[in-house]
Amino acid sequence: MSQTAADPGLNPSTDDFEALLMESLETTNMTEGYVVKGTVTAIENDMAIVDVGLKTEGRVPLKEFAAPGQDHGLTVGGEVEVYLERVENALGEAVLSRDKARREEAWELLEKAFEANERVEGHIFGRVKGGFTVDLGGAVAFLPGSQVDIRPVRDITPLLNVPQPFQVLKMDRRRGNIVVSRRAVLEETRAEQRAELVENLKEGQVLEGVVKNITDYGAFVDLGGVDGLLHVTDIAWRRVNHPTDVLSIGQTVNVQVIKVNQETQRISLGMKQLEADPWEGVEAKYPVDLKIKGRVTNITDYGAFVELEPGVEGLVHVSEMSWTKKNVHPGKIVSTSQEVEVMVLEVDPVKRRISLGLKQCLDNPWSSFMVNFPQGTEVEGEIKNITEFGLFIGLDGDVDGMVHLSDLDWNRSGEDAIADYNKGDVVKAVVLDVDPEKERISLGIKQLGGDPFESVGDIRRNDIVTVTVTNVEENGLEVSVGDEEFSSYIRRSELSRDRSEQRPERYNVGDKIDARVTQIDKGSRRISLSIKAKEIAEEKEAVEQYGSTDSGASLGDILGAALKNKDGE
Repeated sequence: MSQTAADPGLNPSTDDFEALLMESLETTNMTEGYVVKGTVTAIENDMAIVDVGLKTEGRVPLKEFAAPGQDHGLTVGGEVEVYLERVENALGEAVLSRDKARREEAWELLEKAFEANERVEGHIFGRVKGGFTVDLGGAVAFLPGSQVDIRPVRDITPLLNVPQPFQVLKMDRRRGNIVVSRRAVLEETRAEQRAELVENLKEGQVLEGVVKNITDYGAFVDLGGVDGLLHVTDIAWRRVNHPTDVLSIGQTVNVQVIKVNQETQRISLGMKQLEADPWEGVEAKYPVDLKIKGRVTNITDYGAFVELEPGVEGLVHVSEMSWTKKNVHPGKIVSTSQEVEVMVLEVDPVKRRISLGLKQCLDNPWSSFMVNFPQGTEVEGEIKNITEFGLFIGLDGDVDGMVHLSDLDWNRSGEDAIADYNKGDVVKAVVLDVDPEKERISLGIKQLGGDPFESVGDIRRNDIVTVTVTNVEENGLEVSVGDEEFSSYIRRSELSRDRSEQRPERYNVGDKIDARVTQIDKGSRRISLSIKAKEIAEEKEAVEQYGSTDSGASLGDILGAALKNKDGE
């Protein structure tokens, strides 16, 4: 028997061929839609020829085997895994894809990482609406814009095509949807670093940091993996209106740790604590009553802050800004950055407060008025206001004086006399009193003329005076006494001894009558008169001189004799 005939491997029978075919089919997975192993048979024209078995070959672009700018690393005869899309196309070739093979491999790895809550590595390679695309070893994932970094990133260029870790947030293989987060990885890493750094921080420690963010209330300083808050009040001893006046993003600053909260991991920082406290020895430096110049730094509704030196400010309360302007906003008296002279009124180093006065450096207009217009001086001014208790008159020096109701007229009541005046009238008055401490000036209008009460100064009690009827009323008579026509009143019951004659209508305006002075009250400036008392006194006197009714003479006889004697005299 020849060798050919004896060796079935060289001349296989039909049964042998069938066995070999079945063996090949068992070792080669030719099902479409799966990843299969193939052998690179040739590399030509940027394409790799891959044999996937049964003499079935396909072409795969070389770019699918490597990232942009990298070598594909293929060699003829080397094995590769590819995705079999179709066994044979119109050209009789297999349709293969390395990208899809890598994607299938990546999905399996990603699913395992997602279930184990592990990080995966990838690189950002493109931008889409609402975020970015990430290559996770062949699988394309979506990275939302909010998940790129802990803080918003304006320029993402430095992050493109750079291998970095991501956290898988959501996966849906059926829809081919993967959502990842770079922020979650950063926060986790940051939390670990933060906990370690915070644990090592001590109050009073001085560190170097970089300003990362600035807000209205302060600045956040990066201390090398952990941020601390530098509050606006701790930036400098002097007033800082806004942190941007002193700091800028990216600036390197030295700060001191003021407080560390291990539970919340919050860190409070300060810059001014690294400088000498300007409030030390402030009492000796700024004694009470010291006059000093300063600069207005801030104006509020209740006053103005004046900087005496960097870090030391005092408040000029609105009540201490002007002698005369009481209800004016401080902004109408001083302006920001204006240099002013102030007086130190009070110093409280514990509360870090200095009370200042602006008006104390100016002449007190009430003191000046008292010097220029002493008591008894006649002044003139416009009526600024009329109240229920008097008139307010504008005077020199931008001050007001008040005429009380009782100082408007000697005879009439204040309520009646005030009706003669109107706001805006220019009137004359006499200075009665000036009190600079209480900021009061008392004026009088009735004092411009003589006091009619002085004209009755020689009248004594029980004197008989002649008065003139000026007004007839139901309850009595209003009369004038003396040369200055001082006004007095005779009540109805005092008009006559005889009750039937106590009738005011018996008299007319202008009638002159005699009456007896029964009382003089200089305090209330009143004189009490009585015709009845005069008649009783005359009767008593007549009886004493001309007889008694007990001897049989009638009262008419006695009075007649007294009158006859008086006429004879």
